[in-house]
Amino acid sequence: MAEEDQRTPPSDYDREAVRAKYLAERDKRLVPGRSATLEIRDDPELRHYLTDPFAPFVDREPVIDDAEVVIVGAGIAGLLVAVGLRQAGIDDIRLIDAAGDVGGTWYWNRYPGIMCDVESYIYMPMLEELDYIPPDRYASGEEIHAHLDAIADRYDLRRGALFHSSVERAEWNADAARWIVTTDRGDRVRSRFYILAVGILNRLKIPDLPGLSAFGGPTFHTARWNYDYTGGGPHDPLTKLADKTVAVIGTGATGIQCVEPLGAAAKHVYVLQRTPSAIGVRDNRPTPEEFAEDLGPGWQADRMDNFQSVMSGAEVETDLIDDAWTHDYATVINPKRAPGQSGADFARSIEDHDYEVMEAHRRRVAEVVEDPATAEALKPFYRYRCKRPCFHDEFLGAFNRANVELVHSPAGIERITEHGFVVDGHEYHVDCIVFASGFEAELTPIHRRAGHEVIGRSGLTLAEKWGDGAASLFGMTSRGFPNLFIMPAPGQQAVVTVNYTHLAVLGAEFVSGTIAALCRAGVRSFDVSEAAEADWIEQILARHVDGTSFLSTCTPSRINNEGDPAAMNPRNGNYGGGFGDFFGYRELLRGWLTDGRFEGFELDSGAAPA
Repeated sequence: MAEEDQRTPPSDYDREAVRAKYLAERDKRLVPGRSATLEIRDDPELRHYLTDPFAPFVDREPVIDDAEVVIVGAGIAGLLVAVGLRQAGIDDIRLIDAAGDVGGTWYWNRYPGIMCDVESYIYMPMLEELDYIPPDRYASGEEIHAHLDAIADRYDLRRGALFHSSVERAEWNADAARWIVTTDRGDRVRSRFYILAVGILNRLKIPDLPGLSAFGGPTFHTARWNYDYTGGGPHDPLTKLADKTVAVIGTGATGIQCVEPLGAAAKHVYVLQRTPSAIGVRDNRPTPEEFAEDLGPGWQADRMDNFQSVMSGAEVETDLIDDAWTHDYATVINPKRAPGQSGADFARSIEDHDYEVMEAHRRRVAEVVEDPATAEALKPFYRYRCKRPCFHDEFLGAFNRANVELVHSPAGIERITEHGFVVDGHEYHVDCIVFASGFEAELTPIHRRAGHEVIGRSGLTLAEKWGDGAASLFGMTSRGFPNLFIMPAPGQQAVVTVNYTHLAVLGAEFVSGTIAALCRAGVRSFDVSEAAEADWIEQILARHVDGTSFLSTCTPSRINNEGDPAAMNPRNGNYGGGFGDFFGYRELLRGWLTDGRFEGFELDSGAAPA
């Protein structure tokens, strides 16, 4: 890639000076309250941030019935496990989602310029099954949403679904061997199996800023974009902003995508940045006509595996994806150690390579952004692994527009006023505030991401059970919660992938396969044995590598718990340590299913009461 050709040789830099610079930039951001956010769901005055602007709310009568399976969440994970169940002959499925339709994150996130930065051919699930080839290397949010709509249509997944419905409580009834699921619409659904497919980035963040309620104009989060105010659509001009000054708070994966469309439409745009992102080249382009010519059965699964192999540091004959993820991120997180290289030399070589990658990112900023002061503020000074990397081709160039202005504030915004916001004592007047402030981190505990009480045997809640860290078998089942499955995700003793869809495919395969096998075997209910759960936890802890020393040098981000890595719990780690051993994990799960003995489960095959 062109990026690699411009890298500075390690011999041309002062290692100690770079370390000092990184630490100085970190210290600017270690301010009290930097991670404080509003509890939107619990405050009636703030719940408007969660209102669905995309589908009308339709009154209906409460649903009182039984289902074989209830799935909470109709995003990628929920849809894939529902498809797996349908293919296994289990038809009595009910999806429940707070959104107005299927799509999950791609339902809610419809902000201008939205795209996925993982290749479309591996991110969009079930391409072979739907005989669909994405027209571009990276897909827009609208395309992904439409594709998930098509999956729901193909497998009739909306039948029985409850949309605009939030689960308030799910409780195991041991006598009936059923979960009793109640919603905010008065629904009461009994189900044999209960699946949490609630996603990994589902709790949007609004920073707790003094004076927010005093602002006189509209405020909204990018995951609830207000097109009534801005006009336009995700990739259509924002027609109502020509006389408006807009503030965008955040320059992470979302902020970098919506700045260019806003700059093209608004009178003026202030972009508020605490920490610059490392923004690599996306290099989006149309799918070549010849792409589909030689694709054989299983091509998408093979391509997913190829990407995961490269990201895991494994040797492959050909890097099929060949993008900034595989060129930069993969080489930084899985450095190669030369034969006979000492530990100290290996550590220095890792640091040198990291510097090369980050220096290339900084050089790109200087080459694209015309104003030197703006360019300097946009340069990322930290190790590459300290913050989620981003990829975009238009964000940096947007600052060459006369109406787009960076407000660099490492310590954050001082306060919101009736007319705008205050940074470093200066008040900026704006008509509208857009929070591109993202979501609670992937490591947010499952009981919080679920957003409702999950009550198992003897009144034990999932929040209580996981209060001291994750406690599971395979990261998908937990003792005391019979017939409950949790789709795999970071922070819950499974594995982590850059391509979340790959993990969702594996989770759906295991969960649907296990439920089908339990049904065939006539099992009324299962629970995880105490010994199996204890052994799994021990496997997680045994492979844990304490990264606190490195993470403490990082700029605050969700990667290092906003500058407090010591508070990260080793029990919330991954199978195989680090990001996890994806292929080892998959082999283990598939072997467990093939074996058919339900090892680690305590089974109740008694007849259910009439």
